[in-house]
Amino acid sequence: MTPASALPLTRDIVLIGGGHAHALLLRAWGMQPLAGARLTVINPAPTAPYTGMLPGHIAGHYARDDLEIDLVRLASHAGARLILGRAEGIDRAAGRIHVAGRPPVAYDVASIDIGITSDMPEVPGFTDHAAAVKPLAGYAARWRDFLAGPPPAGAQVVVIGGGVAGCECAMAMAWRLRREHPGAGGVTVIEAAPAVLRDLGARARAAVLAAMQRLGVTVLTGAQVERIEAGAVVLADGRRLPAAFVLGAAGARPHGWLAATGLHLTDGHVTVDGFLRSITDPAIFAVGDCAHLQTGPRPKAGVYAVRQAPVLLHNLRAAVGAGRMMPYRAQADYLRLISTGGRSAVADKHGLSVAGDWLWRLKDGIDARFMARLRDLPPMPGPDAPELAATGAKEGAAAPLCGGCGAKVGAGALGAALARLHAVPRADLLAGPGDDAAILSLPGGGVQVLTTDSLRSVTDDPYLMGRIATVHALGDIWAMGAVPQAALVTVTLPRMSPSLAERTLAEVLEAVSEVLGAEGAAVAGGHTALGAEFALGLTITGLMPEGRAPLTKAGARPGDALILTRPIGTGTLLAAAMQRAAEGPDIAAALDAMATPQGAAAAVLAPVAHAMTDVTGFGLAGHLAEMLRASGVSAALDPGTVPVLAGALAAAAGGHASVLAPENRAAVAGLAELGDGPRAALLVDPQTSGGLLAAVPADRARALLDALHAAGFAHAARIGSVGDGPPRLQATGAVAQGRGPALASGATMG
Repeated sequence: MTPASALPLTRDIVLIGGGHAHALLLRAWGMQPLAGARLTVINPAPTAPYTGMLPGHIAGHYARDDLEIDLVRLASHAGARLILGRAEGIDRAAGRIHVAGRPPVAYDVASIDIGITSDMPEVPGFTDHAAAVKPLAGYAARWRDFLAGPPPAGAQVVVIGGGVAGCECAMAMAWRLRREHPGAGGVTVIEAAPAVLRDLGARARAAVLAAMQRLGVTVLTGAQVERIEAGAVVLADGRRLPAAFVLGAAGARPHGWLAATGLHLTDGHVTVDGFLRSITDPAIFAVGDCAHLQTGPRPKAGVYAVRQAPVLLHNLRAAVGAGRMMPYRAQADYLRLISTGGRSAVADKHGLSVAGDWLWRLKDGIDARFMARLRDLPPMPGPDAPELAATGAKEGAAAPLCGGCGAKVGAGALGAALARLHAVPRADLLAGPGDDAAILSLPGGGVQVLTTDSLRSVTDDPYLMGRIATVHALGDIWAMGAVPQAALVTVTLPRMSPSLAERTLAEVLEAVSEVLGAEGAAVAGGHTALGAEFALGLTITGLMPEGRAPLTKAGARPGDALILTRPIGTGTLLAAAMQRAAEGPDIAAALDAMATPQGAAAAVLAPVAHAMTDVTGFGLAGHLAEMLRASGVSAALDPGTVPVLAGALAAAAGGHASVLAPENRAAVAGLAELGDGPRAALLVDPQTSGGLLAAVPADRARALLDALHAAGFAHAARIGSVGDGPPRLQATGAVAQGRGPALASGATMG
């Protein structure tokens, strides 16, 4: 029998949005993936908020991270591609989803779970002077900033909208202000209708209103907002309410781009049948708050999205040929648990109501169990180890092979192999193996540099991987001070159908062309193949500006300052991610840094630098050691000044490291004194698309750093200095022994 992993990919299932139903689907898919189907999820951020805990966060009962569903970790568990971008349209005729800032994403079947928004742009001044309860990120950030310093004495909070969400948030804010800023003013809820909390039964409404009264929350009904100004909300009847913080919780509505899809909508929501399919297009499904059930519509509540997840999973499988459709049967009613500011709640179901602290504990337990399902992911079994194996084989397979530059051959083995190389001498080959790129003379006196590089995939997003691999390969060209000219691209795809191969290649080549084109270079050709996994390589040429010699690793001079253009830590973070021990936002930030070109940084450094290289597989210490050997000098490195990607230091402290790290440390053992601890570990961490490392005149270092920061390289730093030979690398400062402050963290590069 053919194993599932050997079957080719033939169908694309794309999840638009990271809502509750899609998050649960990712968890279930990882436990039982469908052979031949490629699963993709598109979401603007690496995490998605669990809105059921929002009032508790606003009241101060939960930290911000407690609400976050880590989509990076869930996608990894599911073996799904995660595309970080905002969907903004669907071309159903072409089967393409438009995503801001990247090429369209193809689908055979798609599902929409993007929730709703409570933004109120139709109210003059709202965008400038108010926050919307959804999306959560903006509200949470503004509330945090509001609380950061003591609000002005008597500062008022105004909530626009008297539904359950608005009243819950009003009570949460009133509770928080009473505890942390007792001098602040009260909270006022404005509702255009004659009454608030109209969706609740009479008893529950009365209980919630009593809780609001105890917290001093004022309710204004029949009040229409005319406009919002700095420090005030102006009503249609002319009243002007002082407001230091304004929250919009009224008029929740679907995202506007759905109207252009051609799908049948009900009040802006995608109308779906009993199988959760659009009644217009059976290739489109919709769940959660953005969907409207054609038969038996239900309120917009998370409980329905949660219960739609298993039906959606079953029907997406059926839509690509695996089984028959299953109908979704929504429950008639559900238990509403309304937080009342403190650790108490009101329950409402079938018109019956009860209140008390024990209901808060019930709600807290329900929320905790839901989040635990999405955080405590079951371990997936690896391939069975053979009973018999050659000596050392099982030990060598103990850790999974890293992607990116963490998968390259170690410096020792590479150096030994190159020492046996018998190259045919050529007058036009000015420099061959040993530096970042080969240097060739051209007829007429020009100089060309030539490099090649190949990476195992570090992300399942072909477009993002295309950008990373291209930026990584260009590092050698930039390090030589050359201008990129042309590239040959080698793409190896996992087994897939011709249609999926075409889609994937289009995404890869679009990314490669974008990065090269921005540098004035072009794709000149290449090669494709099908293999066991996705891999991407580029061979690139560059031309030296007239009158400028190529920069090499040689040339560093005593007294030079050492400048690094971007943070380190990619190998450690990727290794931790393989063990589900890294935070999704940290991985997303690392991938973003890897995909950011450094041509502008090279343009700043190359005219001034005495020597330059790019930091890749051998780590910062390894590549600096190569520069020291080539230049015949020593260096002092202060690890405390080395910029580090967010999360990398914690991952290193937790014992996570790339499989190449031990070889990197061994390769510099006779040259470098790095100390111990996580900071020292990161110095030998293999980098993918790492920063440029330059030896520059010390008196120019400050001006160069200012120029790099102005060019968007906010974390560029001076990390050490060059001294007299013989070649030696000394880590200095308290941090070299594992003491001192944490290294600076950086999320993105310019």
